Amino acid sequence: MPRPRSEKARHAVLEAMLRALAADGYAAVTIEGLAAEAGVSKQTIYRWWPSKAAILGEALLEGELLAFDLPITDDLRADLRAVLSAQSPDAIALARALIEVTATDVELGLKLNARLASPIREWTVLRLARAIDAGDVRADVDAAVVADQLIALGSYSALVGGPTDAGKVDGMVEVMLRGIGP
Repeated sequence: MPRPRSEKARHAVLEAMLRALAADGYAAVTIEGLAAEAGVSKQTIYRWWPSKAAILGEALLEGELLAFDLPITDDLRADLRAVLSAQSPDAIALARALIEVTATDVELGLKLNARLASPIREWTVLRLARAIDAGDVRADVDAAVVADQLIALGSYSALVGGPTDAGKVDGMVEVMLRGIGP
């Protein structure tokens, strides 16, 4: 992707994306609105980025990560249920946007996945180590595989348009626990 001539203007567009995302959600973001907020022309934005998804991807790579709480309690079932249930409308809209970024720019999608999935991967390693010590999970379970399953389930929920209902979450947790249990 060509780099903007003005780093200040580029930064202004990325910041405008993050502000618009926080204020109104991804669906409401427009190139016209970003241009007006950043003080650049719409044509300039299209010269620098092919889509609003590409702008979002770059803004997330360079900006602050979205914070989300990943619980570690003494109850693995409850922790998995909480992780699989934590899907606000904003998080779903963002996940859909990230899927769009990945579909249109594979390299950027891989970078975003590495950065945004790392908290889930780290949580999974810590949580499963604790569960193995407690005898709730087999010692041969690959935490990276379990993390990929959690990420995939969240992505699927975003693709189908909404949070997974409690019954399905319970079913997914039960299947996962049967697969990793002692």
